[in-house]
Amino acid sequence: MATGLLVIERILRDRDSIWTQIGDERDLNRLIRDMLTSSTLALACYGAVLGAFSDHALLQSPISAIKLPLLFLVTLAICLPTLYLFNLVFGARLQVKQALALVMVAITVISTLAFAFAPISLFFLITANQYSFYKILNVAILTLAAIVGLRFLTAGMAALNSHNEARDKAKHEAVRAAQESERKAIESAAKTLDKPAEEKTEAKETGGLVPVDSGPTPAPVPPPGGALAPAPPPGSALVPAGTGGGAVATLAPAPNGATMPHGRPEALIPSWASAPAPPEKQASMGLLYVWILLFGFVGTQLAWTLRPFFGSPDRDFAIFRSIDGNFYVDIVRTLGNLF
Repeated sequence: MATGLLVIERILRDRDSIWTQIGDERDLNRLIRDMLTSSTLALACYGAVLGAFSDHALLQSPISAIKLPLLFLVTLAICLPTLYLFNLVFGARLQVKQALALVMVAITVISTLAFAFAPISLFFLITANQYSFYKILNVAILTLAAIVGLRFLTAGMAALNSHNEARDKAKHEAVRAAQESERKAIESAAKTLDKPAEEKTEAKETGGLVPVDSGPTPAPVPPPGGALAPAPPPGSALVPAGTGGGAVATLAPAPNGATMPHGRPEALIPSWASAPAPPEKQASMGLLYVWILLFGFVGTQLAWTLRPFFGSPDRDFAIFRSIDGNFYVDIVRTLGNLF
């Protein structure tokens, strides 16, 4: 199993093992830690390339290298509770660590693709040093990486649902097999009791048991309280208990009047044998798509709040700009300046 920075290659080459590990909730702490480390380093490298465009590149590059990983991680912290709580409201059983691991897979893929595009971004920084073009180019790169990464998220959620359904089906079949095995054992025991006992007892029409010998039937002896034991309820049966004496035992009637073969009550069937519990609900894919839109809106607004990442050539260096306008208006304005 690839760990550390090699978790990126494992996600891209063997994603099915990632979905299985998340579904089984196996060693998720280590997996999340590895993805967090690798995605932070990759985003920091790409952020440094973004900040290199500025006239104050020595200051802007390290600041952008910190801001870009912070952008994704803060967006995750804001939106993750919504994904988890919405699934709880709609009856799904997605755990917090499972949700975090799935979203971290998407962020790791995004950061890996951004890191792969860093040489291209650097190439256009050197050969086409124009602020509007460079901004649109990198916004397009991050948008493309985000689309691919979020497709991994939807594929992972679908795989997790399939994994849980298969596990529920296996448990359901195991319960059914155990019930059938127990039912057959009880039926076999009942048939054994129904065989005529040699030299022991003979059943009367009243359902009582009497000794087989030819002597007169002894009168019932009342208990110390002076009252005879009540007659067994309808649907029950008296069976010999042990090998000696005339002792008898009473089987309780089965619920709903269910009977075993030969009229014997199904008294030994456990109460849970009627039907296994229904499988739990899976995470809603429709809800996931809504959450992805929310994640995108929160991320773009947070990016606008944390700007600058590039560093406008006509402005002085600043760690943050004043919050005015919004991301989408600025992109439209930049496209207008470009064309």
